[in-house]
Amino acid sequence: MPENKNNPLLVPSDLPFGAFPFNRLQKSHFLPAIADSIAAAQAQLNAMKTSAAEPTFENTVLVLESAPETVNRTATIFFNLLGAESDEEIQEMAKEISPKLASFASDISLDSEIFARVKTIWEKRKTTDLNEEQIRLVEKVYKDFVRNGALLTAESKAKVREIDQELASLSVEFSDHVLKYVNEFKMVLENKEDLAGLPENSIEAAAQAAKEAGLEGKWVFTLHGPSYLPFMTYADRADLREKIWRAYNARALGGQYDNRELSKRIALLRHQRAGILGFATHADFVLEERMAETAARVTQFLDRLLEKSRSAAERDVQEVAALKGSTLMPWDYGYWSEKLKMRDFDFDEEVLRPYFKLENVVAGAFEHARLLYGLKFKPATDIPAYHPDVTVYEVVDEESNRHIGLFYADFFPRKGKRSGAWMTSFREQGLQGGKVERPHVSIVCNFTKPTQTKPSLLSFNEVRTLFHEFGHALHGLLSDVTYVSLGGTNVYWDFVELPSQIMENWTLEKEALDLFTRHYQTGEKIPTELTEKIKRAARFQAGFASLRQLNFGLLDMAWHAKDPSGITDVEEFEQRATARTRILPLVPGSNLTTSFTHIFSGGYSAGYYSYKWAEVLDADAFEFFKEKGLFNREVARSFRENVLSKGGTRHPMELYKKFRGREPDPDALLRRDGLL
Repeated sequence: MPENKNNPLLVPSDLPFGAFPFNRLQKSHFLPAIADSIAAAQAQLNAMKTSAAEPTFENTVLVLESAPETVNRTATIFFNLLGAESDEEIQEMAKEISPKLASFASDISLDSEIFARVKTIWEKRKTTDLNEEQIRLVEKVYKDFVRNGALLTAESKAKVREIDQELASLSVEFSDHVLKYVNEFKMVLENKEDLAGLPENSIEAAAQAAKEAGLEGKWVFTLHGPSYLPFMTYADRADLREKIWRAYNARALGGQYDNRELSKRIALLRHQRAGILGFATHADFVLEERMAETAARVTQFLDRLLEKSRSAAERDVQEVAALKGSTLMPWDYGYWSEKLKMRDFDFDEEVLRPYFKLENVVAGAFEHARLLYGLKFKPATDIPAYHPDVTVYEVVDEESNRHIGLFYADFFPRKGKRSGAWMTSFREQGLQGGKVERPHVSIVCNFTKPTQTKPSLLSFNEVRTLFHEFGHALHGLLSDVTYVSLGGTNVYWDFVELPSQIMENWTLEKEALDLFTRHYQTGEKIPTELTEKIKRAARFQAGFASLRQLNFGLLDMAWHAKDPSGITDVEEFEQRATARTRILPLVPGSNLTTSFTHIFSGGYSAGYYSYKWAEVLDADAFEFFKEKGLFNREVARSFRENVLSKGGTRHPMELYKKFRGREPDPDALLRRDGLL
């Protein structure tokens, strides 16, 4: 076991900007760091709660904020690597680390002596000399204690602790099952005729995947997005599309990685926990801290969108089915939808790839940040990363050259990296180690990899994903608060998607695309006719796309807005919960629940609706930019000052109204999608 003095998780970094020294990190550092940092934090908290001094903001709330700093940093780095650079050893460690962290959190939140001090400060918060942000932090800390059981009896506290311990283990196991299932699946094709319809880029990537798997001369397709999605969109062989579709839609459904019992157990434990805390359901517990506020309001919101989306989706599917000329199965939809787009718009999205070289798209995102917020991204070659694929940038203010933060970019799929795309932080902005630090943020994606003959050429959907995650990164980078708990993306979850989703809008505008779209071979700008087709096609099958998102949101609420104790058959339960959003034939053996990591191992339980909720906000906000100018600095300044920089220091509706001058127009999304 390494000495603590040599453990980079336990000593201050000596690198520029306090960057974490990944080049010195060993997996064996994690468990000692967790144990040592928890012990040190507990010692600080014990000294605080046994102090005879009258409770104050400084000697109580700030101690609660600062004591777990090393614990939080260690946990953050560990779980970031669990998602982006995992292996069997890391996965096994997670099963030990997660319960330890849950126990530590319970030790604090269920401590009656600590809570008594917090309650004293909370009761006097408006009569003492605290500023607005300090009052907000006091209120947040007090409410967190109450929501985690501080007012419960000793017996009920013990039950909450027990539930939290079990949930911490089960969520890791759920995610682990999905990752292992996805990593193990390979569809190996041996005949070139089986590749009919696939774009050259996809074929070349499959050949490279086969070579890496020791199957040179064959083609390997996986369930990772850059492999799966092009196959479902372009492969002429319907039977092969069916094969890979069935595998994708049966992730962790049966077999050694079965998540059915785990999903039921997680939902039941959440419901029981909410009941102990005085809430009718887990959704009621979660939504107390959301803009939507109640399950009834979420249901009303989803139902309104469903009313508009369902009829449009039915028309969308009828058009696609008419083109096919026979029954449309789920594995047919993407393929024939693409054919319909070609017929109606003369538009094949694959023709866009040569204009979306990854390096150019990244430079384009950076240019948007410069034009809107005056930011400059400079390669930081002296900062180590956790994998050779990761690039690090220093972010500075263009005019003053003031340091803003560090930005890590990790773009390609690999074994041990979970699917999807996300933004995270290695260090959040705010008070740490006695001073207000600037953030270190990261975006992690699974984009089309370069091949032996081509650079990484992105699909348009990947371009939008990059801009989406970059929007989250800007939210973290431009945070300007005093306390970490209130900074960056520490906002209500149905508000956190606004900064990300609004960035996607620029990818539909010619003025924005002209900043970075260049053909990777000729250097020519993307033709005007293609940008116009992108714009027109943005509404293509919008009803079906909306219905798909509503399906996710309704399934989430079905699991969390009622007592789940009566659920015995996961597949049958899901079929009933999503019947209103089903248009294509139901296929036995397909299921979303068992791979729905967003709600069972992520932070979106009773919150998946927030994507659509935030779409309303971003559609309304972007109308303001279009009215004043896509890169209008005054509008951007207001968005930065009132949304991006403020974190959770104020209620999100208050922040939005300060930016927009009014509450969001709920019809803005329907207007944008052509559903109104």
